[in-house]
Amino acid sequence: MTRKLDLRTGRPVWYAYRAPSVPAGKLTRDIKTDVAIIGMGISGAMIAEALTDAGQSVVCIDRRGPLLGSTAATTALVQFEIDQPLSKLVHHIGRERAERAWRRSRLAVMNLKARIDELGIRCNMESRTSLYLAGDVLDAEALRDEAEARRLAGIHATYLTMPELHERSGIRRRGAILSHDNLALDPRKLTAGLWRKVLERKGRFHAPVEAVSVKASRDEVVVTTAGGPTITASHVVLATGYELVADLLPATDHKIISTWAIATRAQKQALWPGRHLIWEASDPYLYLRATADGRVICGGEDENFTDEARRDALIAEKTDRISKKLKRLLPGLDTKPAFAWAGSFGTTPTGLPYVGTIPGHPRIHAAMGYGGNGITYSRIAAEIVAATISGRKDTDAELFAVQR
Repeated sequence: MTRKLDLRTGRPVWYAYRAPSVPAGKLTRDIKTDVAIIGMGISGAMIAEALTDAGQSVVCIDRRGPLLGSTAATTALVQFEIDQPLSKLVHHIGRERAERAWRRSRLAVMNLKARIDELGIRCNMESRTSLYLAGDVLDAEALRDEAEARRLAGIHATYLTMPELHERSGIRRRGAILSHDNLALDPRKLTAGLWRKVLERKGRFHAPVEAVSVKASRDEVVVTTAGGPTITASHVVLATGYELVADLLPATDHKIISTWAIATRAQKQALWPGRHLIWEASDPYLYLRATADGRVICGGEDENFTDEARRDALIAEKTDRISKKLKRLLPGLDTKPAFAWAGSFGTTPTGLPYVGTIPGHPRIHAAMGYGGNGITYSRIAAEIVAATISGRKDTDAELFAVQR
């Protein structure tokens, strides 16, 4: 049913930190539930938490196991700033819709922080400012226009000149946008914390279990698994990340991209002032952050291909390039990789994800195409899917619809 991908290779830095265990049992018989969720990464966890909070019963399955897919490969720069600049997104979908999408992304980060605080999940979450550096997509003058576009949309943004940027961060670029209230966190700890909350609400987890078919009728959906048992549900959520459910989805402009990342040794004393999240207005762009204990995580060098063998063969070359780019940007850092890994992610031409019911299948819901905003878009997906299944209307759902 799904297109199987080797979602990551190497050793992501998050395995240096212990995350709570998430138990999952075997599926030995046919079962029923309100909602079946396929995929036990961060998207599945957020959706399951929202649904169980609303009183729905959930059964969650994964062909690997909890947290064993692409969740650990994220660099976890949790930003409201969409990959597609607002000043460019307006040319794709119009000003009103583009501004709404950016405002919803901003709200999602605020809501995620509030929910983590409310649930008491310990995931090294910190509020961070973000620096968006001038590059080959937006130069200094275009960044001024971008900052003005955000201001007109009601999103605070401060344009920094070269001297102002250097004074704040030690970075020498022709300009940057400073934004506030983004997040840095440990994605494995967050995901495990969410799953444990779902477990407290009697959520049922089964793994490794592979779904081989999803058949919907007027009143229910039946998920058949590789071992034979079925899951009958009122709704099914496909939170399979970049492994697409090819036989259900309509044709879209969704693409799979390969990416690479490194993490350095801990070096708190060498970090840049403010410990901003940093990314570039370039294609491909470099992006980086610091962990709570002072490691620097840096990723980039994205390429538009899906061949895992080719992707993995490039790890040494790509991570060396990333290390050198990081050194040029911040010469005071030790940029030698202590961790290096490769992964895959889905993207769309507009930078907006595909979230919602699958056309022709009102009881089947999908979430994919997250681009560089995976955790932020997971939150949006949780809000939209939970509202739809509960019979409520999310006013922004059409912005992210699977077919739009």
